[in-house]
Amino acid sequence: MSAPTPDRSHDPSPEHAEGQPSAQSTAGRRGLSFRNVLLIAVTVLVVIAIALMSIIKVPVVILRPGPATDTLGKVDGKDVIAIQGAKTYPTSGSLDFTTVSLAGGPNYPVSVIEYLQAKFLDKNAQIEPEEAWFPKDVSGDQIKQKNAADMTDSQETAEVVAMRSAGFTVPQKVLVGMIAEGAPVGKALVVKDQLLSIAGKKVTDLASVHAAMDGVKPGSSVPVQVLRGGKTVSVSAKTAAAQNGRAVFGIGLDPEYTMPFEVKVNAGNVGGPSAGMMFTLAIYDKITPGAMTGGKKIAGTGTINEMGEVGPIGGVRHKMVGAKDAGVGYFLAPASDCDEVVGHEPDGVTVIKVASLKEALAVMPKIAKGETTGFPACTK
Repeated sequence: MSAPTPDRSHDPSPEHAEGQPSAQSTAGRRGLSFRNVLLIAVTVLVVIAIALMSIIKVPVVILRPGPATDTLGKVDGKDVIAIQGAKTYPTSGSLDFTTVSLAGGPNYPVSVIEYLQAKFLDKNAQIEPEEAWFPKDVSGDQIKQKNAADMTDSQETAEVVAMRSAGFTVPQKVLVGMIAEGAPVGKALVVKDQLLSIAGKKVTDLASVHAAMDGVKPGSSVPVQVLRGGKTVSVSAKTAAAQNGRAVFGIGLDPEYTMPFEVKVNAGNVGGPSAGMMFTLAIYDKITPGAMTGGKKIAGTGTINEMGEVGPIGGVRHKMVGAKDAGVGYFLAPASDCDEVVGHEPDGVTVIKVASLKEALAVMPKIAKGETTGFPACTK
């Protein structure tokens, strides 16, 4: 007899043995685990990429419209222009100085993320090479110090120009503030010398220095009279040709003024010289009868020198946008910045070209009347 065949009807098959997962469930779990690992890996890579883009810096400068500040108003509860010791008159409207929001340079380096956002998502952002705005090997502290010094000089010059334009006498001395290394004048002049005359022409202010030097041939030596240590000293000072062809001594001038009254400027946390013209207009408006603006909102930008000339600044296209955002109807732009003005004038803002304080004051009566045409304008 043959042996009986074992009954396996109740034996578990190998693939369904107790405690053993099925091939299908194992594959499913392996697939889920792989997806989780892949998701984690991708997440980690994204986080690392974002972190790197936040750390890695791009050597560019990003300019955007900044806020406008009314020089006839207040900042942090204080008058932007506070005058003591002189009669002041009521004003109206506004005379805003405008600013540029700037990222880049040693103090505010631009990250890859900021660069990409500015390039692809911000229509108001202007991107320029960093070296166009910041010299190499200049520290953040040096930049802050220069901006602060430029703002202080701008405020002082604005006070002098406004006072003189309003008819006040502002006596001054012109001192030698610095002597450049290798200057043609050598040791003939020293720091703190007060210039009395150049080539026989009396020195009374910075303008008189420039006028005296106009007649000097570059490379020649000229007689200079100075007050040194309380004594009058005569020297022969050698000159050289500057890049513009004018004769120069290679010195920096440091004017000292005797102000007829006190002006304090509170501009807030703003540096640089570009608010000079607007400071000048505000001071002039406060110390002369009549509300100069006629109640109109006016903004502008531009440096000011002792001769009352309005000089160029950076970022004027963004300052015009900032003025429009502030609800300004008129914008005073430096004539020397017309190349940047043309094609960027905001709708609804009358942009007026000015080259001096005299020109800025000349357009005020028309602005006060609400006129919007017939002003000097930048053209191509």
